[in-house]
Amino acid sequence: MKLEQPLGSVIQGSLSQGLEVRLHPDVSVEDMRVGKFVVVQGRRSRFFCMLTDVALGTASQRIVANPPEPNNTFLHEVLAGTGTYGTINLTPMLMFTPRDTIEEDAPPPPPKSRSKKAIAADGAPLASYEAQTNNIELLPVKTIPSHFSQVFDASEQDFRAVFGWEDDPHRRNFAIGQPIDMDVPICIDLDRFVERSNGVFGKSGTGKSFLTRLLLSGIIRKRAAVNLIFDMHSEYGWEAASEGKRFSTVKGLRQLFPGQVQIYTLDPESTKRRGVRDAQELYISYDQIEVEDLMLVRGELNLSEASLENAIILRNEFGKTWITRLLSMSNEEIQEFCEVKMGSKSSIMALQRKLTRLDDLKYLRQSCPHNYVGQILESLEAGKHVVVEFGSQSNLLSYMLATNVIARRIHASYVQKAEKFLQTKNVSDRPHQLVITIEEAHRFLDPATVRQTIFGTIAREMRKYFVTLMVVDQRPSGIDNEVMSQIGTRITALLNDEKDIEAIFTGVSGGQALRSVLAKLDSKQQALILGHAVPMPVVVRTRPYDEQFYAEIGDVSWEDMPATAVFKAAEAAKADLGF
Repeated sequence: MKLEQPLGSVIQGSLSQGLEVRLHPDVSVEDMRVGKFVVVQGRRSRFFCMLTDVALGTASQRIVANPPEPNNTFLHEVLAGTGTYGTINLTPMLMFTPRDTIEEDAPPPPPKSRSKKAIAADGAPLASYEAQTNNIELLPVKTIPSHFSQVFDASEQDFRAVFGWEDDPHRRNFAIGQPIDMDVPICIDLDRFVERSNGVFGKSGTGKSFLTRLLLSGIIRKRAAVNLIFDMHSEYGWEAASEGKRFSTVKGLRQLFPGQVQIYTLDPESTKRRGVRDAQELYISYDQIEVEDLMLVRGELNLSEASLENAIILRNEFGKTWITRLLSMSNEEIQEFCEVKMGSKSSIMALQRKLTRLDDLKYLRQSCPHNYVGQILESLEAGKHVVVEFGSQSNLLSYMLATNVIARRIHASYVQKAEKFLQTKNVSDRPHQLVITIEEAHRFLDPATVRQTIFGTIAREMRKYFVTLMVVDQRPSGIDNEVMSQIGTRITALLNDEKDIEAIFTGVSGGQALRSVLAKLDSKQQALILGHAVPMPVVVRTRPYDEQFYAEIGDVSWEDMPATAVFKAAEAAKADLGF
């Protein structure tokens, strides 16, 4: 391979602390950016590295004590590269090693069926098919290059060898962005992405919603899984306001994939005002609410421990109708109940008073003749992607209650289907991989409530029942450490709070070197990706969510379809729903 002009030479370093490189005199330190990727050419291997720090150095303390005058450009040029110089710190991420080099010292290669993917120490495939065909093996870093090894800019071929390419026929790759200083796609492996729970993090205003839209679009386009999206602020299903552009909107998933995405709404009036077409109404009955759901919203309802204990007594006595019965009870009936069942009258009366707030939620009904959650399940089983919009019902009480009730029932159904599949081993019984997207995730997954929510259960189960999470949050430090350790892939925009930055690197080896990279991201369209779906941590300029993206990834929109095609699609949708 023909190498470009070198940037500098390795002067010292270690496997644990990384490499220090002295830049050559003709290389400007101002061209070196944190998050940039370079390649170190060792004697036997090339090392793919991330730049984590930039510094200035001097050969003598006399220069520091007596610096040249600002207008003495001649002396500046004399000292440059000898008396004064720039240094960069690198963290080696992967090793490129020719196959014939490996075969000299290594045991026999794995069977042919696995020859297209290099295997890391933990069994994770690292090499793309393209790297294999170029006779290059990608290995985890177990050593470092020698003194004075030369450093070069990473090439497009290097990036393709590591991250693959979007049209790889052997993997569901999706281009999520580009390196900060190159125009080459950075791909994530969607099969590996959906098989574990994932997180999209970043402080307010950094573009978490746009990142989430990109990921959801990729999953839909590549058919990697089905999605259940709890859309708190009505940003994903239909068009939403564009960040940073007044009077501008971006398309929602329903508009990009009209035949694959179904919108359900908990506020039909709000949804109609926004011009959403064919949205299905969704209601929840009181008998679908469990005591565990109230434990999740105890703070919003100001419920005491005693009230929740008496709620259990009521549920044990009246079964599913306990809330309806409680709300209709008189003071005398409560007194009589407490005398017989050993309950606390004051606690039950307080519970009754506070549960009257549920009447303010538009989607709650005394009873529902139609099984709306079952309808969502049917859509998911048919391979459709479901967006649940909240409209004006997006306050925390409403969002947390509805999301937990619906997800708990969906999960219970998936557990049954997964157990049947594991018993029969029949491919037709295998449920579709499901990704559930939730916002304000720390409200569901904080240490105090994680045991009471279905989302804590899903996060801990990993891929056992074919259900994983995509959590979207601006406060990752509020999420339980055990749950964070189970997050497979973390896509993180700018964070400022030290606790949040520390939480991102929970369970990540070498996280200290990446902290400075994360802290120096731009506030828009940059993110650090690390974890299960990428072979190594990488900083990307995220792919624009614009007209070009719509054309590259979306299906034909309703607006672009002939009237006859729209009519046929509507008739097909009616048939699917049994109308």
